[in-house]
Amino acid sequence: MKVDPVTVEVIKGALTYAAEEMGITLRNSAYSPNIKERMDCSCTIFDHKKRLAAQAEHIPVHLGSMAWAVQEGLGYFKGELEEGDMILFNDPYISGTHLPDITLISPIFLDDEIIGYVANKAHHSDVGGKAPGSMAGDATELYQEGIIIPPVKFVAKGKIDGDLAGFILSNVRTPDVMMGDLRAQMAANILGERKVVEIAKRYGVNVLHEAIEAVLDYSEKMMRAEIDKMLEGQYEAEDCLEDTGVSDEAVKIKVAVTVRGSNLKIDYTGTDSQVDGPINAVWGVTLSGVYYTLKCVTDPTIPTNDGCYRPVEVYAPKGTILNPVSPAPVAGGNVETSQRNVDVLLKAFAQIVPKRVCAACQGTMNNVSVGGVNPKTGKPWSFYETIAGGFGGRQGSDGIDAIHTHMTNTMNTPIEAIEGIYPIRFLKYELRRDCGGPGKWRGGVGVERSWMLLAPSATLSVLAERNKFPPWGLYGGKPGAKGEYLILKRDGRKAKLKSKCTVKMSQGDTFVVRTPGGGGYGDPLERKPELVLRDVINDLVSLDSVRNDYGVIIELKTMKIDWEATKILREKMKNE
Repeated sequence: MKVDPVTVEVIKGALTYAAEEMGITLRNSAYSPNIKERMDCSCTIFDHKKRLAAQAEHIPVHLGSMAWAVQEGLGYFKGELEEGDMILFNDPYISGTHLPDITLISPIFLDDEIIGYVANKAHHSDVGGKAPGSMAGDATELYQEGIIIPPVKFVAKGKIDGDLAGFILSNVRTPDVMMGDLRAQMAANILGERKVVEIAKRYGVNVLHEAIEAVLDYSEKMMRAEIDKMLEGQYEAEDCLEDTGVSDEAVKIKVAVTVRGSNLKIDYTGTDSQVDGPINAVWGVTLSGVYYTLKCVTDPTIPTNDGCYRPVEVYAPKGTILNPVSPAPVAGGNVETSQRNVDVLLKAFAQIVPKRVCAACQGTMNNVSVGGVNPKTGKPWSFYETIAGGFGGRQGSDGIDAIHTHMTNTMNTPIEAIEGIYPIRFLKYELRRDCGGPGKWRGGVGVERSWMLLAPSATLSVLAERNKFPPWGLYGGKPGAKGEYLILKRDGRKAKLKSKCTVKMSQGDTFVVRTPGGGGYGDPLERKPELVLRDVINDLVSLDSVRNDYGVIIELKTMKIDWEATKILREKMKNE
């Protein structure tokens, strides 16, 4: 049988939107702001051969590792799955990310036959460990980062295993929130199963399988066509993480990208060995960085599935920071090393497809987790979020201001949602002036976000980057500004925090985050004067910055700008 192209396209679209609907259900049903508001979750659909068939446009670091997680996780249950079963696990060395990301997989049955699988991954606001939020910046082994769950039947024939659930929930600080989020994940899978069964019943199981096969082959063909356009050769790049979380030594990531015909080889030989701190990235995270970058520099219309990545070979030596050995801690590898991996890959691809590569984005997710005991309820509380920064300048356009970049793709957590649940009061949330890298197309600016602790005490963890090494510019563009993390003590003292740390806070203390800006793209002296003036009026850069970085433009173009009048105009606009 050969499925006609129209049916193939219809089934492709139906599967993709089924994954999107799974995400909508998960977010709408979730308890934690991290999933409900920030949308830190991802949903996928696999065929009966356990190959990625469709995914929603969710979190790159989740999605790229999901195929690894499904293959590894289902390997524990050969021939043992029944209708209504759901497999749960979070062991990073199996699931492919870090402990807060819990993976849930369900087989899809029709007429007593498995016709596919649905899977989702969601970041829980606490899974135990040494610090609230389970993202300790100074962890030295995996056991300090939370409860480790191997692949287990969390749901058997539609019923939650109560003993197993009780065991898991007794190891976390906020069991009610976790159980609510787990049920949301279950709801997402149930909806995904129903949608796939509806498609199979409408078109027939054989047609479904053949349509998926056709889509996978189509994606492979399109990706190979894109790679075939690239100039053959080997292209190298490297960049560094600024410290390990337990030492101040920089950690190098090195890559060689080899283009041969319609094949790519990504080789990380020369990358530093795994470290004692939490910045090791498990294999699934490394793969996700490769897959994400490949989609960025090729045709974005290529359907994302198993076929998409058949032309790519990835190698990272065992025992390195991009392929560590358990029980190395990995919480930051998922969120920070994944970002640096993308930066390194983009540096390499800037030599291959220069017009498709942007300057460095903020290069960090600015992970903040905090928790303690809520004085109003007497119960533990735990909050986690990532914070937006600047996107890098790119060919023909400035970088985007205040956005989550590359491997995160999450949303802003509204301060109203945070204040309504946690003992926190926000004092400031605004664009950060003068932090985008100057260039013909400037880098996007980051944000400044600060809040005061209202509880008697709390434990704060920061996992971040780009405090020492700024986001790089490209083709003559200048670097973006580095990030900063501060605690303003209630007695007036100010403490500058390391980018990876776990510290205590007291009532009345204020935590301040200033996120990095994106790198600039192209020579700043080629920037149009009207764009420089616009940035001044919009208060994205100061007059001093304009004089330092763009002043020559004004002189060359003989534009007569009254700086004092510009300052007055800017203040007037702000007041209005």
